[in-house]
Amino acid sequence: MTKKLMIGAAIGALMASTALAQAPSSPSSSSSAPPAAAPASPSAAAPAQPSAGKADFVTSQKPDQWLATKFRGTEVLGADNQKIGDVSDILFDKSGSIQAYVVSVGGFLGMGAKEVALAPNSFDVVPGQNGAAPKLKISMSKEQLTQAQNFARYEPPRPTTTGSGPAGGLGGSRPMGGGMTPSGSK
Repeated sequence: MTKKLMIGAAIGALMASTALAQAPSSPSSSSSAPPAAAPASPSAAAPAQPSAGKADFVTSQKPDQWLATKFRGTEVLGADNQKIGDVSDILFDKSGSIQAYVVSVGGFLGMGAKEVALAPNSFDVVPGQNGAAPKLKISMSKEQLTQAQNFARYEPPRPTTTGSGPAGGLGGSRPMGGGMTPSGSK
C-alpha cells in the first residue's frame, strides 16, 4: 500500500511540475514574425521547431495545406487524365519532411495492387470538378507505374535465437505479464 502511495505521489508531482513548466504562449503579431512558409508539397506543413523551450502552435489549417487523413485516398491521374491509382501512404523523414507519396496502382478493391513511391515534385495538383476534392496528376501512364519498381516498406530485423531454448527467452519459471499477479501485487 505504501508503495502505491509513493508511486501516486511521484506521478502527481511529475504532472504538476510539467504543468508549471509550460508557460502560456502569447499570440504573435503579424508584424513581429512572418507566418511559416507553405511546404513545397501541398500535403503538410513543416513541423514546428521549438525555440528556447517554447512550443510553436499551429492554430489552423490554411487553404493550401492538406491533412494526411484527408490526403490518403486522393486519386492519382495519369497523363491522359484517367485515374491510375490512389495515395495509400505518405513517407516522411524524422524531421517531418515528406519524401514520397506511396501510390497504390492496379488491382481491384485493394487486391492485386502494387505500391510505388514517387517524390512530391512528381505530381501536379489538379482541382476537383464541381467541388470535388483535388486530385494529383503525374506525367506517367498506368502501364509505366505498373512496370516501376515496387515500394518496399521497412521491416525491422527479427531477433535471432541461439541455443535450444524458446525464441525470445520466454519460458522458464517467470510468470507472464512482468511478474505481476492478477491482484496487482508481487
